Amino acid sequence: MKPLPKTHPSTSKFPLVAYHYHAPILNGSSGPCVQTSKSLRDITRDYFDAEANREFLSEAAVFTALIAMAIMPIVTGVSAMLQLLNTLSPF
Repeated sequence: MKPLPKTHPSTSKFPLVAYHYHAPILNGSSGPCVQTSKSLRDITRDYFDAEANREFLSEAAVFTALIAMAIMPIVTGVSAMLQLLNTLSPF
């Protein structure tokens, strides 16, 4: 426990503090050594090795559906522009 500062009741200065205080040194622990943790790269590699194979097909199907839905309006717009150009052309 840290010693209490010495104060003088007759003065209004800051309390006197023992500046030579040293914290106690802890001796060796009796607990087992902790295994060093993996790096973030190793943790993510382990996760994606297990998860990526299981979810790849469902994610690929969703991606294909999104691409198909995005291409359909573009193709329709190009088709409409070509029809407009055909009707406006003189020949």
